[in-house]
Amino acid sequence: MNIIDELEWRDAINQQTDAEGLRELTNEKAVSLYCGVDPTGDSMHIGHLIPFMVLKRFQLAGHRPVILIGGATGTIGDPSGRQSERSLQTLDEIQANVDALSAQLNKLFITEGDNQIRMVNNYDWTHKINVIEFLRDYGKNFSINTMLAKDVVASRLDSGISFTEFSYQILQSLDYLHLYQNEDVQLQIGGSDQWGNITSGLDLIRKKEGAEAKAFGLTIPLMLKADGTKFGKSAGGSIWLDPNKTTPFEFYQFWANTDDRDVVKYLKYFTFLSKERIDELAEKVQSEPHKREAQKTLAEEMTTFVHGEEMLEQAKRITAALFSGDIKSLTAEEIEQGFKEMPTFEATKEPKNIIDWLVDLGIIKSKRQAREDITNGAISMNGERITDLEFEVNDSQAIGGRFIIIRKGKKNYSLVKMH
Repeated sequence: MNIIDELEWRDAINQQTDAEGLRELTNEKAVSLYCGVDPTGDSMHIGHLIPFMVLKRFQLAGHRPVILIGGATGTIGDPSGRQSERSLQTLDEIQANVDALSAQLNKLFITEGDNQIRMVNNYDWTHKINVIEFLRDYGKNFSINTMLAKDVVASRLDSGISFTEFSYQILQSLDYLHLYQNEDVQLQIGGSDQWGNITSGLDLIRKKEGAEAKAFGLTIPLMLKADGTKFGKSAGGSIWLDPNKTTPFEFYQFWANTDDRDVVKYLKYFTFLSKERIDELAEKVQSEPHKREAQKTLAEEMTTFVHGEEMLEQAKRITAALFSGDIKSLTAEEIEQGFKEMPTFEATKEPKNIIDWLVDLGIIKSKRQAREDITNGAISMNGERITDLEFEVNDSQAIGGRFIIIRKGKKNYSLVKMH
């Protein structure tokens, strides 16, 4: 299957500058292509993954992808999708983000072999250009009228846009020209909000290299959830690839909780499963939705891809323990992951009667209610039901010497940190 056919089946193409020409080119030879990310933070989130998964598919089809880290463009700020100016970071902050993103992308995408994904930083060629060269050699090729008509700029005219962010599309165009001339790159891919920047780059290439220059652009659709909200967010905020920002358990749970209406789309976008396997899972969504096999498969594939097999197994252990109530099977580290978003209390290691302990911490409001809940068997500590009103809590019961988990009823968990 031609790579373009595969992307079409996966509903991963929004716009192409020359669909017929790109299909012809990808049939003829191994194509060099690129996708970029600006170092505005020290981690990518799952929304950033969308174009890079397409880049990876090109690699698996035998093409030669390039990942561009925007060490230069990151100092400017991409106005795409924003209605206000981005706060400028120091060069040291940007370099720290470049290092962090490079390590993250390297772990996920860089492989050995003839068609390995290469990584470049646009600061390497941009910082050598002085302001006169920039204006004469590049700025002269851009019409203000055309730049104003681009959606990325037009959407900002009412709220205002600085010359700095206005010039972003010139810098990104310069990137495409440089890669076309020096890395034989003939295709740029990006999210749908990058269409204006991509077509500006193609215009610059043709002005510099001639109207017959073979260069192409392809964008990926904006991903929305079935309820119309933006993909990649949870109640706690963005789903990050950095395990220190979003734990592997939280990452796993995000995918496992995917709506039935979205899960097949996500399987197509984010996994490398075959069409046959995805069709099989799609059928299961219709015939056996209660088993959530498609969601479990999606969660397993994505957690393995981003965090590895060991972290997947850990996430599954935490999930199983929460479902069964077998809290004692978890390590302190797993407790920290699994209960990160649950109500948290702090207690001293001083021994105390269970009733006084629960009320003093604020887990239960009154001693009468505490006695009633314990007598009725509604209170569990670390997975074991407590029915003795004289039970004494002490630090020996803390998992890893650090945590006690209280469950009231079936679903109300509280994390108690012992110190």
